[in-house]
Amino acid sequence: MSSADFTYKDVGATREPGHCPEGFHPLHLRTRIGEGEAVFRRAAEALLTWELHRAMGVGVQAGKDRAAPGVDVTITLGGVIKAPCRVVWTIEEHRRAGWAYGTLKGHPECGEEAFVVNRTGDGTVWLTITAFSRPAKWYARAGGPATRGLQHAYARRCGAVLRRLCEEADGSA
Repeated sequence: MSSADFTYKDVGATREPGHCPEGFHPLHLRTRIGEGEAVFRRAAEALLTWELHRAMGVGVQAGKDRAAPGVDVTITLGGVIKAPCRVVWTIEEHRRAGWAYGTLKGHPECGEEAFVVNRTGDGTVWLTITAFSRPAKWYARAGGPATRGLQHAYARRCGAVLRRLCEEADGSA
């Protein structure tokens, strides 16, 4: 995987909490998904297999059925906007699972976005979405703050949809 293929230079920077390269807009959103090991396992599987994104109603074309470094993914919004990306890192640990992808040529934005679920010491399961971006296409630039608002709304929706997908695994639901 060549970093030259990406449309930004700080490839993998979402691994560092709070890091946002100069000239990019940060995004950080944490959503409570539920409680317990079963909820964590369900959330991790939905995230790592693209199920979360498909359940949100976006198109997903991925080179593999599961997120892995180097896998190309194209997200399609409304059948019109195509957003080509490549997975830059993944994590699968006892209490944490997720991945990040970075933008490729043709994506309306330039930057990286990470989706990570973790189970804290008290058993609470959280989805954290961390990103940094800036407009790459004219229509993303023209949208200005509204474009960033849409990115935040998308991140909030990810949390709501993942929570819904995990309700059956949560014994308290």
